[in-house]
Amino acid sequence: MGELLKILEALEKPLRFASGNNFLNIHKVKGIDRVVEDLSFKALSLEGLSSESASILEGLRRSFAHYSKLSFHEKKRLISDSLQAVSVLREKNLFVSGKREQKNLSEIPIQYVKGVGPKIAAILAKKGIKTVEDALYYLPRKYEDRRSIKKISQLRPGTRETVMGKVVLLGTVRTRRREIFQVVLSDGTGTLVLVWFQFNESFLRAVYRKGVTVVLSGEVTLDPYSGSLQIIHPKPEDVEIVDEEEEFEKDFLNFNRIVPIYPLTEGIGQRRIRRIMKSIVDTYCGYVEDLIPERIKRKRGIIALGDALYRAHFPAESDRLVDLTDRNSVYASIPHRTLSFYELFMMQLGLALKKRDVSSLPGIAFRPTGKITERLLARLPFALTQAQRRVLSEIEADMRSERPMNRLLQGDVGSGKTVVALISMLKAVESGYQAAIMAPTEILAEQHFRTIRRYTEGLGVRVAILKSGLGRREKVAIYNGISSGEVDITVGTHALIEEGVEFKNLGFVVIDEQHRFGVIQRAKLKSKGRNPDVLVMTATPIPRTLAMTVYGDLDVSVLDEMPPGRKAVRTVVFYEEKGMREKAYSIIREEVRKGRQAYIVYPLIEESVNPDFKDIRYATKMAEELKKSVFPEFRVGLLHGRMRTEEKDEVMKRFVSHELDILVSTTVIEVGVDVPNATVMLIENAERFGLSQLHQLRGRIGRGEHSSVCILFSGLKRTDIAQRRLSILERTQDGFKIAEADLRLRGPGDFLGTKQSGLPEFRFADLMRDTRILLEAREDAFEIVREDPALKDHKALLYEVMKRWGDKLELAAVS
Repeated sequence: MGELLKILEALEKPLRFASGNNFLNIHKVKGIDRVVEDLSFKALSLEGLSSESASILEGLRRSFAHYSKLSFHEKKRLISDSLQAVSVLREKNLFVSGKREQKNLSEIPIQYVKGVGPKIAAILAKKGIKTVEDALYYLPRKYEDRRSIKKISQLRPGTRETVMGKVVLLGTVRTRRREIFQVVLSDGTGTLVLVWFQFNESFLRAVYRKGVTVVLSGEVTLDPYSGSLQIIHPKPEDVEIVDEEEEFEKDFLNFNRIVPIYPLTEGIGQRRIRRIMKSIVDTYCGYVEDLIPERIKRKRGIIALGDALYRAHFPAESDRLVDLTDRNSVYASIPHRTLSFYELFMMQLGLALKKRDVSSLPGIAFRPTGKITERLLARLPFALTQAQRRVLSEIEADMRSERPMNRLLQGDVGSGKTVVALISMLKAVESGYQAAIMAPTEILAEQHFRTIRRYTEGLGVRVAILKSGLGRREKVAIYNGISSGEVDITVGTHALIEEGVEFKNLGFVVIDEQHRFGVIQRAKLKSKGRNPDVLVMTATPIPRTLAMTVYGDLDVSVLDEMPPGRKAVRTVVFYEEKGMREKAYSIIREEVRKGRQAYIVYPLIEESVNPDFKDIRYATKMAEELKKSVFPEFRVGLLHGRMRTEEKDEVMKRFVSHELDILVSTTVIEVGVDVPNATVMLIENAERFGLSQLHQLRGRIGRGEHSSVCILFSGLKRTDIAQRRLSILERTQDGFKIAEADLRLRGPGDFLGTKQSGLPEFRFADLMRDTRILLEAREDAFEIVREDPALKDHKALLYEVMKRWGDKLELAAVS
């Protein structure tokens, strides 16, 4: 196999050069027909060559027999087809009847790759590249089309271009306002000026030496004063120095092709990393295991994984230039679509196995009598919305089934998820089982407890709360009540999963704000019963793409209707500009004088030593300042997460009973007690919060009969980016639209909080960009599991899924 790869590499060199400069190099290549015929014949003489491989090589050899008589266009087509044939030979690895020596690429140290060595290996290790497999997935961040580089005279302002020229002048220039650094490039047809307003002169002089040839990419603009073409502040990663100009015509790695641009690695230039990567893909892509079934590859128009990796690093002549930020461009590129599909397919296969695993377990077939729920519904001070009734029927259908329920309940702030969860828990209690609800914070757990106890008073339902700060005697009494079955519904935080908590007959589990819990915590709560039904609730509307990834094994219910009477909260954005802060305070003053109440929210409890937070206002200091200087006539209270539970309770009670006019708080009120009289909220340093979190916070107001206003105060000056981001909240109250925007702006990791979200990390796939590929991968993965539930006919796939996703998706029991 190694000998064949060497021959193919030798074959590719003259073909690649001939294809350069938009195939104009054809005229410069002498004897290419003899080279192709000789190398093809040499390859055909190798032992063990497969019939398919031999057929391709024989066709290649014959096609060059009359090369000299072909027209330019015929030669162009032949060279393009031949490059594709060489690519197919390498990529499909059709050698020794498809059998090849196995190599574990994750165990081959990068240090021993040609051109690396200990010094370069140490630099690459800082980028997380320690093995050959790591290197294969160190993919280009973008590509440049250097098949035909434009002359400077052909450049037009307002376009991003790749250009090559020689440094003819460089140095500092004094303008009326400042000193700038300029480098003038010339290619004989015109000049292009590179401009820096902020610069390290010694660094620039070392890079742009007079006489060197430079290749760079950037946005071409027109200098309004001189009328000359310029590129302002070219990025270091977009600049390459060519030592000798004749190299351009001979070099088919860095020119005359679509060229990969890798993430900048300190100490290794683009040309060096390209040489290393070319050596790696040439040597090892043939060993990459391809696990996607052939019928799926044919159906989706994708190729072998090794082939895709090769062409993602070094696109074939027939490949198009790809914009990695554009979903349509990535989908249209077969190599890139393959890479994304492979990762998403493996993850969706794991989710399909998890769903199969859960649905195959024996569950509880609940038989609710309606004795408790009917009495509750009769005494509720409001009618259920159509959405609530629909979701309740979906949940009850699952509960009556003999398979365990695994359902996600999504709903915007104030859409009535708690009532849905309570009614569902009461159906479990009616059926003779216990229920539990686990919340991420004590404040939320306490609110659930108060709400459930208020609604179930007089219904004969026993409710208990487990939290830190309980006395030993009280805790033991609750533990005994749970284990004896005396307690029907238990509310708590992670205290629910402690060792001493033993349920007599746990049948229904509600997990609130699931993404704030780790996988182990969720599994521990479920293990407290025998395959209980599980309802996962989130008030953070999760875009469909992300829901299919994080909660892809769950059935989804959506509360997409707000209860009648909920008024929209008017939202305004203020910036750190003259008079704006006093204007914000005057809005609060006006509302409080009307007898209303206000929240003022800060991102931090107290001053941080982190220099990144030096301009951030913090709650403890501001509470004092607001009391003394800004609102001395009003009653101001302080609430934050470090206060003892009793202290927090006391502050909230005083605010609810209107003993406080203004509550200064951190985000602990994001999920908190309803105060219908609170009509105004000021959120300081709003730029520090995610859009979805801001939406959650403003959901604390607008719960009564009065109009409400939320003021988002940005610590930044008014800029296009800040304005565009925060103005989304001014325009819409729809949590799903806000979540989509938040996901686009922050990415999936920040959106959910990567550490505890269980969010998969992909090496190439992008959840926002590759939605279409995700849907296709999901369809195919779930179909395979339907046809072959234990993956008996796909053992290699099962092994790979378990290796990659076993722990993250709790697949330990899958086999």
